[in-house]
Amino acid sequence: MAEQVVARRMTVPAILFLESVKPVSFIGSQALYFFEPMVRAFFTIPEYERFAALLERRDTLEALLVRIEARDESWRETERNEKARARAERDAARGKKDTQGKEPR
Repeated sequence: MAEQVVARRMTVPAILFLESVKPVSFIGSQALYFFEPMVRAFFTIPEYERFAALLERRDTLEALLVRIEARDESWRETERNEKARARAERDAARGKKDTQGKEPR
């Protein structure tokens, strides 16, 4: 789930949402258990119970937040490295043109 959030560049909204629902996550899990018979009557959701159980544990949302932040940081580091590499290649190419007698931009 953390990978999908970061891949879609939804890190900040996801963190804001998860931080805001953290205090009521237990109540949400109990509501999921309450509505489970009605949901299962209309939909076949194999992960429904697992999701409700994850919400029931208070440390689950914090672990998800930590994973999202870690993946986002590694993604940002990769992006910075790629930009630095592209900048170095561009500067190197520009330097070669300067030595060939063409005016720099």
